[in-house]
Amino acid sequence: MKVLALFGPTAVGKTGLAIEVAERLRERGEDPVAVNCDSIQVYRGLETLSGAATNVERARLEHRLLSFFEPGEEFSAGRYAELAHAEIDSLLNAGRRPIVVGGTGLYLRAALADLDLRPPVPAELREEVERELAERGPEALHGELEPELAETVDPSDRKRIARLTELSRVGIEAARGGEGLWTAQLRHPTLLVGLTMDREELARRIDARVEAMIANGAAEEARGAEEAGASRTARSALGFEQLLGEIDAAPSAETVEAIKSAHRAYARRQLTWMRRMEGVTLIDRSGRTDAEVADEIVDRLNRGEG
Repeated sequence: MKVLALFGPTAVGKTGLAIEVAERLRERGEDPVAVNCDSIQVYRGLETLSGAATNVERARLEHRLLSFFEPGEEFSAGRYAELAHAEIDSLLNAGRRPIVVGGTGLYLRAALADLDLRPPVPAELREEVERELAERGPEALHGELEPELAETVDPSDRKRIARLTELSRVGIEAARGGEGLWTAQLRHPTLLVGLTMDREELARRIDARVEAMIANGAAEEARGAEEAGASRTARSALGFEQLLGEIDAAPSAETVEAIKSAHRAYARRQLTWMRRMEGVTLIDRSGRTDAEVADEIVDRLNRGEG
């Protein structure tokens, strides 16, 4: 039995699609389980802000590694890899198909492959870099990176810039392209599906998601996480900082547009990275329902691709 992995940009509809696929797999006698590979959805209390599966959706498909970690604690790809490998191995040994679902490229790689992840740095250095980020901004630290490294990261990507700065200051060479390039040498046979969508349709879905996120209490989630001493990884959630800035009032139109813009930029990076993966089956879901795309994926499984 192969692992099924569903990857794609934010708001492309990964969760709904995973549920539809699972329902079809049950019809043929399988018992699938979703394994989250989104770096923010691991945090408890940030479900709305991160777009995590709702309780209703989890009732339709069991999810692992979702909403289980406290936002005040730092979480890493290395820790995630340990947990994801254990979950996937256990599910396969039990005859249950893992459906790895998410949009964090590093976490997808960590779940499916054995990566040479860089070690953590001393806590005092991490605190020093965090202070500089707060005082000078990510763009300033981005400008101090080696040119070859700087080309691999967006100047506004606070989390990645902090990590590269830390590694540089302790003399550890950072992996080019971000903690190891994608590898086709996976731990288990995998049908890897990359979801794409017409740019304008995806932009509309992103805008609708952001508006729903704000209406459903994302600002309150950000405030709660901040009061709990949100870690750097939790604070990297898109919209977190902007929403904290207007916690006593409804977010302004400018703030909402800035969050939408950040989501659209992130979606572009996800799509660019996805198209570089080896062995990925790209499926364009423009104008197609979850049911229609699920039928195609299950058909590929039935033809022996999975």
